[in-house]
Amino acid sequence: MPTDAVPAPAQSSATLSRRGFLRAATITGGGLVAAVVAACAPAAQGPSWTYGPTLAPDGAGASSPSPLPATPAPSTDLGHVMPSGSPDYVAHDAHALELVQRFLGGEATQVEGLGNQPYGDPVIDGGAKVFNLTIDEIKHRIDAKGAALDGLGFNGTWPGPRIDVIEGDRIRAVFKNNMRESTGIHFHGQRVPNNMDGVPHVTQDPIPPGGSFAYEFTAEPSGSHMYHSHHNATDQVGRGLLGAFIVHPKDPALRAERRYGISQDIVWISNDSFGGFTINGRGFPATEPIVAKLGDRILIRFMNEGNMMHPWHLHGVPMQVVARDGHDLGSAAFTCDTLGVNPGERWDVLIDCTEPGAWAFHCHILQHAEGAEGMFGMVTALVVQDPASAAIQRETGATAALAAASAAGSTALTCQIRAT
Repeated sequence: MPTDAVPAPAQSSATLSRRGFLRAATITGGGLVAAVVAACAPAAQGPSWTYGPTLAPDGAGASSPSPLPATPAPSTDLGHVMPSGSPDYVAHDAHALELVQRFLGGEATQVEGLGNQPYGDPVIDGGAKVFNLTIDEIKHRIDAKGAALDGLGFNGTWPGPRIDVIEGDRIRAVFKNNMRESTGIHFHGQRVPNNMDGVPHVTQDPIPPGGSFAYEFTAEPSGSHMYHSHHNATDQVGRGLLGAFIVHPKDPALRAERRYGISQDIVWISNDSFGGFTINGRGFPATEPIVAKLGDRILIRFMNEGNMMHPWHLHGVPMQVVARDGHDLGSAAFTCDTLGVNPGERWDVLIDCTEPGAWAFHCHILQHAEGAEGMFGMVTALVVQDPASAAIQRETGATAALAAASAAGSTALTCQIRAT
């Protein structure tokens, strides 16, 4: 790779096919348990998978989820009385299962306006890489069924485009304000000239409605950074004026795909204001699962653009934390399964996908992830495919993942795989 080329975010070669993923899941003790086996398809830009038909618990095929059962009246049998004040568990389980089925049905791909997409190639002008961005009033959907919200976005999306540059690049970011209010943009974590720091009334005048402002600086330091509003920011950032600004090291040998051998480079932006608890502008069941093959290594760049700390917890496998706020931890790197990310912080973690299955990945402040009607908000899953198990499934109808789930005492619906 040329030293001045911006590396494209690494994508997994294990992107799910549209017919090859989960066929069933259920809720057990508030967690997502699923038997997972899938055939692989070539990587593609953006989501390229959906989930196939859900099977009934007895294994009989069904083209769509069964209607939710009617909620029975609480039992008068003293041995089965629901605790005082608690919701009826049948209604809870039915609604919780419906949410999981929506997630497994690929709801993330069904909601328009997916943000956090790569900006693409910038214009080169006088040695500067020029990024042209608009600041827009938008309609934004947190999930497929909720009403569209009056959000804000860069280039029409929340989060705004992911911008990837190389350490030492000369950057010119031109923002055109299409809102009916003024604003200012801050490149969080970058060493910029004071007059490009983006704080209205301190380093610049506000960008008025219809106005533009060009921020010009040298990209440094390398690492995971952000750009966001710094004017009426509680409202403007809370409604979507945020995006990832990734500065890759000048030395190609130090870039993540070379240094760590990663198959995916994932930006994970959390927010907790307008629209509730979101990951990259979406709430469960419309959050995107992370899909990888057994043996892959992936990089996740956690970025907190909200007002609360969020402790991200991954089931099944640990996380190796290698950088904080764009600074390499070196020998201070550490391993954990729960990582607290404070507002404004960025943490880079490596995950070795050593365990096949669908592993819940969620904020462990439980009020941000699960309630009386099931999971919501800051929940997704790491899906680790085992191609060997997929081959066994096609030949024998059994899967190692299902056997492992059974041995662990988990409840899972019957899994059926179709060859692609």
